[in-house]
Amino acid sequence: MDMNKKGRGGEAIEAGGKKEMSLRDAILGIVYEILVIVLLCLAAYALIFGLLRLNDASMSPSVKDGDLVAYYRLDKKYAVQDPIVVRQDDGLAVRRVAAVAGDTVDFRDGMLVLNGIPQAESYAFGKTEQFKIGPQFPLTVPQGQVFVLADAREKATDSRVYGCVPISKTYGTVVMVLRRRGI
Repeated sequence: MDMNKKGRGGEAIEAGGKKEMSLRDAILGIVYEILVIVLLCLAAYALIFGLLRLNDASMSPSVKDGDLVAYYRLDKKYAVQDPIVVRQDDGLAVRRVAAVAGDTVDFRDGMLVLNGIPQAESYAFGKTEQFKIGPQFPLTVPQGQVFVLADAREKATDSRVYGCVPISKTYGTVVMVLRRRGI
C-alpha cells in the first residue's frame, strides 16, 4: 500500500495528512523572514537611532568633516562632555555639552569657566572666547536646556552665538563615529 498520496495541487501528502514542504516554500519562508528582519531594523533606525554625515570641521579631530555619526534618540539626560546632535541654521551638527541646567558659564583667559572653576578640556582646540554677538556672560543655563560648544573653538558656531539649546530641540547622544576620510 502506498503511504503517500497526491493532494489537489499535486503536492505530496504524508500518511498522517500533513503536507511536505517543497523547496520553493522553504525559500519563500526564508525570504519572508529576512524581509521582516530588515523592516524591523529600519523601524529601529527610524525610531531609536539616527545617522548623520557631518559637513563641517568644528568638532575636529574628534569628529571630522565627512564622518558618519550614529546617535541614540531616546536618552536625553545629557551630562557635561557628552557629544550630542543639535539643529543649527544650515542643518544638523555635533556639539559637546559644556553645561547643563543650573550651571553658570563664563569665559576667562581663553578658557571655559563652569560654576567659577576653569575647565581643562583635553578635547578642545583653540581659545574659548566669548563672541561679540550672542548672549551675555556669565550665563546660568535654564531648566530643560543645555549649553553646547564645538571642539574647534575659535571659528565654530555654538551656544556662544545662539545661546542655550532646549533639550526638546536636540536629537540625541552620539554613540559611534564612522571615519570616512583620513583613516
